[in-house]
Amino acid sequence: MATAHDVNAVEVSRLVLDQLADKWTILVLSTFCGGTQAVRFNEIRRRVPGISQKTLTQCLRRLERNGIVERRVIMAAPLGVEYSVTPLGWTLAEPFGALQAWANKYLPRVLEAQACFDKRLQEHEAACEPTS
Repeated sequence: MATAHDVNAVEVSRLVLDQLADKWTILVLSTFCGGTQAVRFNEIRRRVPGISQKTLTQCLRRLERNGIVERRVIMAAPLGVEYSVTPLGWTLAEPFGALQAWANKYLPRVLEAQACFDKRLQEHEAACEPTS
């Protein structure tokens, strides 16, 4: 029988996984790949097409709260904020790399499955349409 501690641990780990598996989180963290230097907020925004300022801010705050990135205010002109990956954050390089390798390897099969699904759905919808 699961204890309250077990249930709480599962819930907490699910929340962390939800945050790490978020589309924006993966794309934002990928902007740091291969580099050890800090990256300014606006540079991250330029490197992640389609992300809004609000979404990027929320994503970076979650990552900072979880100890994955650290934020530093730059007081020199021009004022700015830069982010860098923490040692804890760098531990994600291996699992994220494995996900990227999987996506690259199996992309053709995923696209094939999507095409088959879309075809079946289209045929089903056509069969269900009332005839006049």
